[in-house]
Formats: sequence, C-alpha cells, structure tokens
Amino acid sequence: MCDDDIHQGLIHDPTVSRRAFGLMTVMAAGMGGVAHAASPVVEKDVEIKTADGVADAALFYPEGKGSWAAVVVWPDVISLRPVFREMGRRLAAEGYVVLVPNLYYRVKKAPVVEGSFNFALPEDRAKLTPMRSTVTPEGTDRDAVSYIAFLDTLPQTNRKKKVGTQGYCMGGPLAFRTAAIVSTRVGAVASFHGGGLVTDGPTSPHLTLPASKAEYLVCVADNDDKQDPTVKDKLKAALDAAKRPAKVEVYEGAAHGWTVKGSQVYNEPAAEKAWAELLALYKRALV
Repeated sequence: MCDDDIHQGLIHDPTVSRRAFGLMTVMAAGMGGVAHAASPVVEKDVEIKTADGVADAALFYPEGKGSWAAVVVWPDVISLRPVFREMGRRLAAEGYVVLVPNLYYRVKKAPVVEGSFNFALPEDRAKLTPMRSTVTPEGTDRDAVSYIAFLDTLPQTNRKKKVGTQGYCMGGPLAFRTAAIVSTRVGAVASFHGGGLVTDGPTSPHLTLPASKAEYLVCVADNDDKQDPTVKDKLKAALDAAKRPAKVEVYEGAAHGWTVKGSQVYNEPAAEKAWAELLALYKRALV
C-alpha cells in the first residue's frame, strides 16, 4: 500500500478500542452467535479460512427469515473497530448481509490499535507500518475470493443477487480489486476518500477496471482532489474506457476521512449524502 493510504485528515479516533470483541468466535463451517436484543440486526464475530490463514471479521444481517444481497466492507487503515461495526449494523438494517474483515489478520486480531490514535505523531503512525505491509494486491485478491465464498455459504445470502463492496481510505483500492477478481459476483463498488486509486505502478487499482462488471461510486475528499486534481480525471477516463457505469464526485469542503465518525474531520452532512448515494447504488445494482 502507498503513502496515500494514510488518513491525512483523521487525527483522533476515540472509538478504537472502546468495545472489546466479546461475541462468540466461530469457524465458517459452524456458525454461532447471538442476536442483539432490541435490535433488528444480528451481529456475529466470525473466523474465515483464507489461503493465508484465518481472518477475523464481523458479520451482520437482518433478523428474521429471509435472504439478502451481500456486501464486503473494507475498512480504513486502522481496520475493524467499533465505528466500522456501527457501519455494518446500519447497512444490515437496510437489508444486506454485511462482512467487515480485519485487514491485518495475518499479524494481529482486531482491534489492532489500543486506545486513541494520533496521525500527527510519528510513533503512532509507526505502529501501523508493519501491519500495512501485509496488505498486498495479491493477498487482497485471495482474501476477496475467500470472503465472498464465505458469504455465499450463508443461508442469509441471496446468491441470485449481486454482491456489493465498499472501501474507506486504503479500503478503496481493495474494493476495486474485489470487483475484478470476483467479477461474476460483484455488481457494485463504492470508494470513500480512497487513497491510491490511480498510481503509476502495474498493480494500480484503476487498471483492474476492464476485468470488472460492476457499477462504481467514487466519493473524493476535497483536500485529496486539491492535492492532485488529475486523479479524478484519470479515473473517469479509465472507467469510460472500461465501459463501467460510474459516478465520480468531489465532496467540496469534506476532508479525507470525512465519513468516519470519531475523526476530527467527520462531516455529518457530507457523510449522510455519501451514505444515501451508497444505498441508491446498491438498490440499483445489486439485483
């Protein structure tokens, strides 16, 4: 992953370890867990066998009988933590089976950072460096295959409907790769303040677009765009060349990390607008 994957705007996330992973952990072959009282959503901690080990993740789906389209949520650089569990619950309440994996399962179970985290401090940023190096394009491809295969084993997943995938910060490129490597299943991709979507390298996420069959929503942070306004144009050109339906929008006044609660740059009006766009995308494309 490149340096662009760091949250330029996220200074402090007080939610990082406020909640421990207290739910039952289960293997993919034998699901367990409990439903939350007074909640329309079932939440479980799960373990998923991958080509590289066993990934810990959070799974959410609506209570009651039925089956729904599945979604893989790729979190930002601090990985799976309470704020992304909240996103998972909220999305599941809209009628989706949602998986939020720990990006760094190869080295540490989530939550991977204890206490608050300050990106302005080199010593805090250094904590992430060895973990971030374990997230590679090739590993992401293998993980994406495993995660969607896992979701497709669940009775709650409607396998007749396409899968959605969304990513935040460094998760944006991972969502792009997911759509290419499991192109027969993924029907929608959303990136929120994604870092490194267009690079000069051979594994640049935008180069995966010809292999994809998905519709794209790319929500760009204002300060990211000001730093390099050519990125969105290159991305639009690549989407057009791949004949992918897409919306690429710069969120004026919204800084990198604006969709993640707990950050000093969280922008609720802009975050809610992005959420509404996401739901509209999934309603349209996950059929």
